[in-house]
Amino acid sequence: MTARTGWMAVAALALTMGATARIVGEASPQPPAQQQPPPTEGHGGPPPPGAQPAPPPGGPGQRRELPRFPAHQRPPADPVVVERGRGLYVGAGGACHGADARGGQLGGPNLLRSQVVLSDNDGEVLFALVQKGRPGTIMVPMPHIPEADVKSIATYLHHLQAQGTNQGGPPPGEEKPLDILVGDAKAGSAYFDQKCASCHQTSGDLKGLATRVPEPMALQNLWVSGGRAAGRRQFRPPTERSTVTASITLASGEKIEGPLVRLDDFLVSVRQADGTLRTVRRDGDVPQVVLTDPLKGHQELLLVLTDKNMHDVTAFLATLK
Repeated sequence: MTARTGWMAVAALALTMGATARIVGEASPQPPAQQQPPPTEGHGGPPPPGAQPAPPPGGPGQRRELPRFPAHQRPPADPVVVERGRGLYVGAGGACHGADARGGQLGGPNLLRSQVVLSDNDGEVLFALVQKGRPGTIMVPMPHIPEADVKSIATYLHHLQAQGTNQGGPPPGEEKPLDILVGDAKAGSAYFDQKCASCHQTSGDLKGLATRVPEPMALQNLWVSGGRAAGRRQFRPPTERSTVTASITLASGEKIEGPLVRLDDFLVSVRQADGTLRTVRRDGDVPQVVLTDPLKGHQELLLVLTDKNMHDVTAFLATLK
């Protein structure tokens, strides 16, 4: 390297360091001759000998507040749209992702940290996910939800993100306890007889359910998920397991069957009879995968279950002591 080239590299490095200091928000130190002493309170002259200079704004050793992630820099949303989105979210995803969108007992992830929501601009990413669902998870396709409703939900979620912390913490405000038992037990009994009685009996597997699960929120999450929310079955005898099984048909005609271990857009894995794990690569719809889920009825119920239905059935189940 020549002397000229080395000088240019040093100058470029100095410029880069200066730009970095400006981005971080720390002022570059000035030569002593150019620093102006702060005025003493009451007059504009220099401070008396021995006086300490005033601390910088924000406290000693603290940096100036910096812009946070792009999710925290959105312009304020229309309060009417935010409120509409909040109501739609509670009905469509509150049980799964939690009342504050930070994850729920049904296994839904924290949406304030979700890459899907962070990558979304105006509901376009979220709408595609709602239409297709997520294979292998409790999130089923919900094509009945209009795009306009998904946009309102996205606006509400972005509103929460804009108020939250860098780590997806709760938005500011006093925590409010939720009153779950607000439904009509009589209407819930009628809905149960219509939708649930073919699989569950109040004098059988549900006998004493409210005694086993006395907390109303846990009870509601339990029956909506079919037992998956609690990590164990409450509706059937402990010896009967609700295991999702998969039947995989390869291009050669060979069939692989067993309890499902994993299913995504790229791989499907099952546990074979001898206990070994068999994983097959997926390319679109190849190979053909057919799932058998004992809790399919609960998943299909999510497509038609309204907020009123849910609270009515919960109020009814709370009487089964």
